This record gives sequence, structure tokens and C-alpha cells, in this order.
Amino acid sequence: MANAHGCGCFPTGQVYPGLMGLRGGGSAPVIGLANDLPIDRMLSECPLALIDTETTGKDPQRGDRIVEVAVVHVDKGVVTNRFSLIVDPTIPIPFEASNVHGITDKDVKGKPRFEMVAREILTWLQGRIPVAYNASFDRTFIYAEMRRAGISPSIKTDAVPAMRTNVEWVDPLVWARIAQPEAKGFKLGVVAARMGIDLVNAHRATDDAEAAGMVLLHILKTQSNPTYRDAIRQQKETVAGWGNRFGGGRR
Repeated sequence: MANAHGCGCFPTGQVYPGLMGLRGGGSAPVIGLANDLPIDRMLSECPLALIDTETTGKDPQRGDRIVEVAVVHVDKGVVTNRFSLIVDPTIPIPFEASNVHGITDKDVKGKPRFEMVAREILTWLQGRIPVAYNASFDRTFIYAEMRRAGISPSIKTDAVPAMRTNVEWVDPLVWARIAQPEAKGFKLGVVAARMGIDLVNAHRATDDAEAAGMVLLHILKTQSNPTYRDAIRQQKETVAGWGNRFGGGRR
């Protein structure tokens, strides 16, 4: 479920840390890392889980549900697996939502409910750094659905990285705003087009997830190729500098 928020322009005169400053930092502790993953390897070479959801609306706290979930695996910068499922949200899909992603009540009829496939989805996320475009949206929905399935997010290291509340999800939207501070518009399709990345079936989970990953890899490889440790540090510092200016909405 996609919804653009704002132009993505930075406040006039405000200077944010650039990507070229990512290389430093040594071994200082960084909050938000999955420390059982290769934290000092270049992020672009790490095992990534690109995550995207399509939903009935914008807010799971108001009863909105997932209708499609996708996870795309990237290893050493190459897509190695694609997984996706359409699920029955158990509630009617509003016309406004169907008009965005094209999934209707007819499409979800007879499909499994999320709780029936929750553990399968967890296997897709095992041992991988979670990545999602406007990550707070997908993370909030995934957590809400997992809780309904009796699977609680936690800080335990035996949980998959994406389900650990103390692990930061990498957000290509943040990186796009860092890399293109003068650009207008940060919908995934707009950003991908600026980078020459194809997004054929926009607002379908697998295509959006893969495009988001390609956006991230493009930025990382053409800028400074930070380690996982330094990338999380930079992302957290940048978002903290923005405050709530860009937060709370869908791409």
C-alpha cells in the first residue's frame, strides 16, 4: 500500500552528513545492529532480506491488514531468491487500497490467513539484514500480524533479525534523501527512475521490494560502500537529525 508524503526536500540551509563520511568510526559500539551478522562487512556484500507489504490501509492499529508480503534475498549484491504470498486479510479490501495495488477481495478468497504462513515468512528472514523502503510502515504491519499469530517481537538473539526490536531496518528511502538532497519527490518509482532502475509492477510487493534493494545498492556502491556497522550509524544519526520531518507515512 503506497502513499506519498511531502516533497522530501530538506529545510533550506540545513546540512546533513554526507555519505562520504561513512568510512570512519573504528569499532565504536553502534546500537541497532544484528551483531550475529557480519557487521564489519560492506553492507552491499551482506545477506539482505528486502521486505515489502501491500495492505488494506495505512494503520494496523485501526484494523488494517496485510494482503501481500514479499521477501527478496540479496547476497553479495545479487538477487538469489524471491518469495511472496497473497494472504486473506479477513476484512474487505477498500476500493482505495485495491486501486493502488490491484489486489481485490476476489484475489484473496481462499488464500491462507497471515497466521497460517507466519512461520514460513520467518524462515525467509532468517540470518539476513532487514531492508524496506519507508521501513517503519512495513515493520509496523509485520509486527502487528506476527503478534496476531502469537509471535512477539523481542530482543532475543534467537529471533530473526527483522523481528528483534533492537535491530534497525535499513531504509533505502533515508539513503535516497541523503544521496539526492536537491531532488523533488521520493516515491519509490520516482527514485528508481532517477537511477535508471526498472520498476515494472509498482505497488506489488515483490517488485517494490526488489526495486528498493536495487536503489539501496546503487547508492551504496556509487558513494562510499559503508560497512553494515557504519551504515546503521549513519542512518540513525541522519534520521535523528531530521526529527519527525519525514516520519510517519508511506513512501
